[in-house]
Amino acid sequence: MNEGAFTKRYASAQQCAAARFHYDWLAAHVQPLCLPRLLATGRRHLIFGHVHGRYATPVDLEALAAHLGDAHGTAWVNVLHTARLDYPHRATGGHTIADFATPRLAALNSSDRVTTSMRAQEITRAIELIHAAIDRPAAIYKDTNPRNVLITPTGRIMTIDFADLTLAPFGYDLAKLVVTLSMTHGSIAEKTVERALAAYNAAAARHASALGDTSYAQLLGYAQIHHVLTARYLGRGGYQYQWPAVRPGTVSGGTP
Repeated sequence: MNEGAFTKRYASAQQCAAARFHYDWLAAHVQPLCLPRLLATGRRHLIFGHVHGRYATPVDLEALAAHLGDAHGTAWVNVLHTARLDYPHRATGGHTIADFATPRLAALNSSDRVTTSMRAQEITRAIELIHAAIDRPAAIYKDTNPRNVLITPTGRIMTIDFADLTLAPFGYDLAKLVVTLSMTHGSIAEKTVERALAAYNAAAARHASALGDTSYAQLLGYAQIHHVLTARYLGRGGYQYQWPAVRPGTVSGGTP
């Protein structure tokens, strides 16, 4: 394989086709995102131009938050201003972007979700938080975790991995980043998360003032949903810390 290329393989042709659709949709409608060049498409693989960079760390949080706010605001202005979080968004070519509520409620209600480390009341609370967000403006969830973002030597933020894309309320994908950075690197100082949220809201509000109103309480509520959905991956993919132990405000100090 050419050293200037990276091949992403998928378990099925359907998953590959979905990732290709997600890539194309983001390229067309979410212009602030920097995507790797797509070189070729196979039945069960995509070939991208290689990107030199490092994975995101907590020091990147504020810049990444502003980047996400700009991307989400752009998506809302371009196409999602008519979308609802409890209905799939229909795109061209017969494709759809999954709604926010359905896949998450299905996951939370699955028979294997309750484990010794996940109490039933935590699941109930996550379900309540999902329902409470339904009437919020629609942004996207792109699974923004540290391994799906590369920071190039020039500081450019590159978005990689296109397996996941759903609708989500503003702030939800930022909460995923906060949770997964904390689970990977340890506690992040509360003031750092607050600055990141302020940068996110300011960037989103530049597209429409109503988009920049995600509160700190809402962000932590979305983080709780992510905790319930992500806890099973502790010990895998670099996740070393349980969210309740590193949640902002739980541990004094934290990573700056």
